[in-house]
Formats: sequence, C-alpha cells, structure tokens
Amino acid sequence: MASVSAQFSVTVRVELDSRNEPLGRITAAIAEAGGGLQSVDLVPGAGPEGKRVREFTIDARGPEHWEQILRSIGAIRGARVIDYTDRTFAMHRGGKIELHNKYPLKTRDDLSMAYTPGVARVCTEIAGDRSKAFEFTIKKNTVAVVTDGTAVLGLGDIGPEAAMPVMEGKAMLFKEFAGVDAFPIALDTKDPDKIVEAVRLMAPGFGGINLEDISAPRCFEIEDRLRDILDIPVFHDDQHGTAIVVMAALFNSLKIIGKPIDSLRVVMLGLGAAGIACTKMMVAAGVTDIVGCDRRGAISTVREDYEADEMPPIKRWFAETTNPEKLVGGPNDVLEGADLFIGLSGPGLVNASALAGMNRDAIVFAMANPTPEVMPEEAEPHVRIMATGRSDYPNQINNVLAFPGVFRGAMDAGAPSITEEMKLAAAKGIAAVVTDDDLNEDYIIPSVFDRDVAPAVAAAVVAEAKAAGIARVTEETGTFAAIG
Repeated sequence: MASVSAQFSVTVRVELDSRNEPLGRITAAIAEAGGGLQSVDLVPGAGPEGKRVREFTIDARGPEHWEQILRSIGAIRGARVIDYTDRTFAMHRGGKIELHNKYPLKTRDDLSMAYTPGVARVCTEIAGDRSKAFEFTIKKNTVAVVTDGTAVLGLGDIGPEAAMPVMEGKAMLFKEFAGVDAFPIALDTKDPDKIVEAVRLMAPGFGGINLEDISAPRCFEIEDRLRDILDIPVFHDDQHGTAIVVMAALFNSLKIIGKPIDSLRVVMLGLGAAGIACTKMMVAAGVTDIVGCDRRGAISTVREDYEADEMPPIKRWFAETTNPEKLVGGPNDVLEGADLFIGLSGPGLVNASALAGMNRDAIVFAMANPTPEVMPEEAEPHVRIMATGRSDYPNQINNVLAFPGVFRGAMDAGAPSITEEMKLAAAKGIAAVVTDDDLNEDYIIPSVFDRDVAPAVAAAVVAEAKAAGIARVTEETGTFAAIG
C-alpha cells in the first residue's frame, strides 16, 4: 500500500457542535482511515450560533483515499463536512511565482529615475556598450527556463501549457536556493530550428538559459547550437544537472569503498539525455569501462543496429566510446563483475538477484521515479551503497543540488558558457559539503535543503571559470568586460 504524502494533502472544513465538540473522535477516525493528520485549526466566526468550524489538514494516499477519510469524518455525530480543498492544486492556482519591484514608485522623482526621462540615460549607456546590460538590467541575475513540454519527468510529451507548473517550480528553486530570478518560457513548437531561433531572439533579456524537459535526441542538438551562437551560459538540466549530482555521489562513495575511479566497471541503464551526460562526465573523470543498455540491451559496435547504420549519432558515439569487451544482453546479464550500476530508465527493470553478481562493495544509483529500477529493500543484501531519486530513502540524487549553484556561479563569474570542467568542479563542490566526519553509506550526498550547497557549488564554478580564463567579471569593479 502506498504511503501518505504531502502531494495528496487535503484541507477538510468541518462544522462541529460547539457544546459537545467531537474533536477526539474525528482525529481517531482520520487515523483509522489511514490519514496523516498534520494540523487542526479553528476558523473564527465561520459557523452559525452553537456551531464551530475547524479545518483539518490531512496527508493521504490519493484522491480515492480522500473519499474514505471524508466518509469517516461525516459518519461522526455532531460533525458535518462543509467542503475540502486539494492543497496541491490550491498552491498552483494563479501560478506559483510573481514579480516584485525592487524600488518604490511613490513620487514624481521615483518615476523620473525608474522610467522617463532618466531611463534614457541608462539606455544610451548600454547602447554604447552592450555588456553594460549585465550591470544595469536584470540580465545579470535572470535565467530563462525554456521547455517545449516534450519530456516532462514521469509524464512525457504533455505539451507546453501542461509543462508550465514544472517550469514555475524550477523558477521557485532558483530563487529559493541561489537568489536567481528565473522565468518560465514554454514554446509551442517541437521544431529544433524554431526553438533555437526563439531562444536566440529572447537571449538579450537573460543572463542564462536553462533548457528543461526537451526530449532526446533533439535536446542535444538544441543545446549544442545555442552554446555556439550565444554568449551566455546554456545548460540542459536534465542532462548536466543529473550528471553533476551523480558524480558528486560517486566521488563520496569512492571515499567510503576506497576504489580509484579509473578501476570501476559501470553499467548504465537508460541512455536518454541524463544517461549520455552521466557517461560523458564519468569518461572525463577517468572511468574507462562503461556498459550502456537501452531497450534493445547492451550497446556496442557489434550490435545489429550499429552495423546496419540504424543507430542515431549520439548512440553511435556511445557504442564507439564504451563497452570495450563488446558484452551483449540486458542489464541483468551484464551486471556480473560491475562496481557501479546507474539507472535512469524505468521501474523494476533490474532483478535484485542480479546485483549479487556485482563486485564487493557494490554501488547502486537507481534513479527512476517514482519507482526505481530496484527497490532499496531488495538491493540491500547485495550492495554497500544505495541511492535513489526519492526523498523517502537516504541518498536522494536530486538536480536541485546542482543547477541553482551552477548558474549562480556562472553568472557571478560572467562566464559565457558552462564548461565540462565547471561541471566537474560543481560535482566536487557538492561532494565537499559532506564532511569526512558525517560521510557514511547512508549519507553520501547533502540534503536538498542544505543551504551550504548552492554557495559551495557557486564558489567552485567561479574558481574554475577564473582558472580557465573565461570569467568576464573584473574583481576590482564587479563589472563585465566588453563583449565583442
């Protein structure tokens, strides 16, 4: 049976007899129905004479469970359910983000500086040197979160409008964890040419572009083309955010098991955007033996679709770069002798018994959501370190540990792009937040609510940008170097 969850939280408004208020019976009924009571609040003045109205906030397993809870409350004498509210939908009503002015507009002087005529002086300054836009507009601190709604996590191709709640949530995370002002942009096209052109045209108003939930393989082409034509950071979070956090978890796991990274044999299940990015980062970090599996099994240069030239270019690269022993079969067949399994695919695709064939001190990152490739309880007898994408198990691998700090650092440095070296620096920055005293098998990665993470990542990214000579912010003045 599924656990109760805040995503199915409901507020139930109940009218009660004030002279014989059955509060204890209601709380008992909620518990018996399996609800998770979070709070009880009086609504002052809401009931008629002789009545009180209280609101019960309850976590449930789903909408069907709400009905069971409501019937249990309604069956109590002296209690009448007035209405109930889906708290998740209520949070999204009217959107989750809004704009605020930084300065008041209360006087004629305020208006003359913020708008006409004073604004013209600032416009003229930027017209003479467009790099001044980073100094005198929101460009320095604003990211566009761009999607076409074709690969929304767990939902697939649902379209741009339906993807907007996710993009708004992303914008909230940017602001909350890194102070970055992000704005959701949903594009009504699947054409890579149109997406690239749309982003190019809007880029003057933003300091960075976060591509989100765009399906593979189009996402690779779109990101590559935008990186070539724009002078601001472009970052496809589904690829690189996942890869950065996976690498952070791997760096800390290796500290525990004591294996060098270049000795690892890795099995990767799922070769979409995130799987490809994880592979590239592992190769850059020194991993030489990776076997990748898609729906047709292990990829190699001896597989039929490679020899028939039917593989897309990115998978041809994968086949030519990995699987040196040309192994064949599915993930359960190639796990024998592996040190690390990374899953970015679907639920229940790995048999726990197959994990028994992995090497001693095996590491498993099973990140399919909401149900991983293998459940931690099943994997436990066979692995030393286990991580998932879920918040209800230890070691949650979550992109929010990466992207806010990565953009904060890239924009603070004035970097025109986010390099592979900056991504590796970000991974090491995340890993370093977990101190040696705290590091253990159930704590290889910081909590998503650890406020030390984004600053640590930002500092690591800035340092790498400066070392690479691509930081455009001058330390003396904090201004940007002129853009050619």
